[in-house]
Amino acid sequence: MTGLAKTALVIGATGGVGGATADALLRRGWRVKALNRDPETAARRSRLAGVDWVAGDAMVAADVVRAAKDASIVFHGANPPGYRNWKGLALPMLESSLSAVKASGARLILPGTVYNYGPDAGDLVAEDAPQNPLTRKGAIRVAMERRIETSGVPALIVRAGDFFAPSSGNNWFAQGLVTPGKPLRAVTYPGAHDIGHQWAYLPDLAETFARLLDREGELPSFARFHFGGHWLAPGVEMAEAIRRVAGKPDLPIRALPWFALRLVAPFNETLREMMEMRYLWRRPLRMTNDRLTAFLGAEPHTPLDDAVRATLAGLKIPV
Repeated sequence: MTGLAKTALVIGATGGVGGATADALLRRGWRVKALNRDPETAARRSRLAGVDWVAGDAMVAADVVRAAKDASIVFHGANPPGYRNWKGLALPMLESSLSAVKASGARLILPGTVYNYGPDAGDLVAEDAPQNPLTRKGAIRVAMERRIETSGVPALIVRAGDFFAPSSGNNWFAQGLVTPGKPLRAVTYPGAHDIGHQWAYLPDLAETFARLLDREGELPSFARFHFGGHWLAPGVEMAEAIRRVAGKPDLPIRALPWFALRLVAPFNETLREMMEMRYLWRRPLRMTNDRLTAFLGAEPHTPLDDAVRATLAGLKIPV
């Protein structure tokens, strides 16, 4: 692709998945614009080199339309910070991006999640499995995808498991298993040790988006894939990988105090959202990536210990 077809607008470039995807596109020669309410501060704090920061608010459709006027893709990585006010923010921000792609003719890109699925989805879940979430956030995620599908715009959705990456953010690794910036005294693990759990290393997920966009002409107008990432069975392998990489094989693995979280959750929206996702730590739910590997040939995959090592370094956790 050349010229205008190489321009991407990334919404949420200061976040984990948006920042990783912006970086992957930059490395492929894309021009990347990033929407931010304070572009000067974002540029100063960002580790991304070469991004064009554009002033605008994801809640204001006119701002997004203006920023996307020469873009061929709009990456919608906007997330309310700390899981706060998903109901009030998630769908309105999506409407802004839909307005932008309708005006520009761009393709909308959405990083999806496992939260679309409830316990009835089964242990192995394909892209077209029934979506019957039991949580508020899951219901909003399903509504977002349905809104995109019924809008008629070209779109690409890739659903993935729980994120982890060298950047901090709204993810279980940085908020539940370890504490950014603090030495490792123990690893907290939220689930039953023998229950499998699915993780997505964001640089691999971002590379997946980039490779799919390299072949955008072969994609259907509405494309949806599952990213396999790291399926760990038993799930406690993530905590053991942290111990292994840190060179501390005897580091305690402690259970997450769900009871204490339940007591505080009524007064803390982030904890309420985390409590709702407990079912994913109590039973295996693996999204299968057969459709993705059939299309790409192979999924980008960083070995677990390498990914954990980079993540700990990025979170400034001394090992």
